[in-house]
Amino acid sequence: MIYGNIHSVETCGTVDGPGIRYIVFTQGCLLRCQYCHNADTWKMGTGKQVTPEEIVEDVLKYKAFMDASGGGITVSGGEPLLQMPFVTELFKLCKEKGIHTTIDTSGGCFANKPEFLEELNELLTYTDLILLDIKHIDSKRHIKLTGKPNEQILEFARYLSDKKVPVWIRHVLVPTINDQDEYLERLGDFIGTLENVEKVEILPYHQLGVYKWEALGYKYPLSEISSPSDESVEHAYQMLTRNLKKPVAQG
Repeated sequence: MIYGNIHSVETCGTVDGPGIRYIVFTQGCLLRCQYCHNADTWKMGTGKQVTPEEIVEDVLKYKAFMDASGGGITVSGGEPLLQMPFVTELFKLCKEKGIHTTIDTSGGCFANKPEFLEELNELLTYTDLILLDIKHIDSKRHIKLTGKPNEQILEFARYLSDKKVPVWIRHVLVPTINDQDEYLERLGDFIGTLENVEKVEILPYHQLGVYKWEALGYKYPLSEISSPSDESVEHAYQMLTRNLKKPVAQG
């Protein structure tokens, strides 16, 4: 029996993939993003243990709403790729029921090793869409922002491009951290090398998760930073999409 460790579910999400979505938030993450609004999902091996069958049984209650909106299931986190056997079995069952499948990932645990790639490739056969969050194009700045470098994340993006897996690129725009033209230009250049980008989403930084940090006894490091303006968000979108080889939907 395969089990997954999850934090929670959201039954009618509208911002993590197309249409109305059933979102599973997995437990456990390797990154420590300074703006994370799900810091309570960081710890590995905790949360509620569930089987893929239990999740699908609940998902089917909402299938009519999802189908009518072009929606489906999204597995988010935490980091879903830390629990690939669970997500693979879940998506396999979902595809048998005609449910669209999406993974929301940072790619932070990607490893170009045979055993990892074998599991990943099996999962991708049941995955319709990847939401890939690229947090900073500069590796040193990425370490400061998340605690980890970004080389394996960019390698993951190139791997998905080579495999022709549909991807939405997501970028949380944080004033003074990653909104400078130097970084937006570099990230736009990188995105322009990918062959599989269907959409680019600029997610404005916010402080909605601060209460979780406080409840966990953590000091929130970006308390002095405000959300970006609408003009800054639009500027970032133009910078990130200017080199794409085909038009994409705007997020």
